[in-house]
Amino acid sequence: MDNKLREKNICITGGSGFVGSHLTDHLISLGMKNIIVVDNFFLGNEINLAQAKINNRNLQIIRADAADFASMQNILQKFSVDLVFNLAVIPLPTSLEYPAWTIEKNIAIVSNLCELLRKRNYTKLIHCSSSEAYGTAAYAPMDESHPLNATTPYASSKAAGDLILKTYINTFDLKATIVRPFNTFGPRQNSGSYAGIIPIILQKIKNKTPIEIHGDGLQTRDFTFVYRTVEYIVKASESSSLEGKIINIASGVETSIIELVRQILSIKNMEDYPIIFTDKRAGDVQRHIASINLAKEHLGMTEAKIQRQELEETIKWYEK
Repeated sequence: MDNKLREKNICITGGSGFVGSHLTDHLISLGMKNIIVVDNFFLGNEINLAQAKINNRNLQIIRADAADFASMQNILQKFSVDLVFNLAVIPLPTSLEYPAWTIEKNIAIVSNLCELLRKRNYTKLIHCSSSEAYGTAAYAPMDESHPLNATTPYASSKAAGDLILKTYINTFDLKATIVRPFNTFGPRQNSGSYAGIIPIILQKIKNKTPIEIHGDGLQTRDFTFVYRTVEYIVKASESSSLEGKIINIASGVETSIIELVRQILSIKNMEDYPIIFTDKRAGDVQRHIASINLAKEHLGMTEAKIQRQELEETIKWYEK
């Protein structure tokens, strides 16, 4: 990391969430001292920042909503923030229950940060988008020029946010990069009502109920371990050549849902555990695999399959 970046004042919205808390840990490990986490704790949990608070006594944790313009403006000005990592989001499952609210919140978060950047309340934005904005692969692998074919209200809100930010970049010559992580997994991923697939599988096993797969299980995802995701988000923030661009953060390898389930059951020595197949979930995409050529060129990223030890570490965390 550039030594100049270590002196910057960093704000992470959604910083107590799954990816956000790991990003906080990673920045602290790189020597960043002045970090402000902003979170309304809709999904996030301050427990996720327990180690971060030990490793950085200066860490500021502020309960606030990134969708509230005045709150964000006050925070950015009070702490003289230089760089914002935006990971604040209302997640996909919520959008299936509360679609209009999800769209409203997610768009407000981005438009607020765009406007505050335009008004020079801070210097640079790294906005965390989602591969869900692409929808099902029209071609594979999916590069950053892939059409935005959102299939859920969440996905449409992420696609809309990206378009809003791109217009601000182009119109007002702002310093910002859009990173599009694919399916990130690892310790701390939410295991409650809005859980990801791995926590859901482990919860089924814990409860001794069959693992439910929506559809035929052949739908694929590009799974990326969370440590890798945050490493490359930070590298993207250091790259001036990526300013104004969109970049995929992914493994470049596709894994089917049924294959993932079988890998987890193998680690658990439960290969015969019951699996049931149910109707396809509304808005579920069929195929996701990223092209990481841009990340290879600018960040030195390489393709990476899911490693057994990554799944083992994830499983161990949930079971603990």
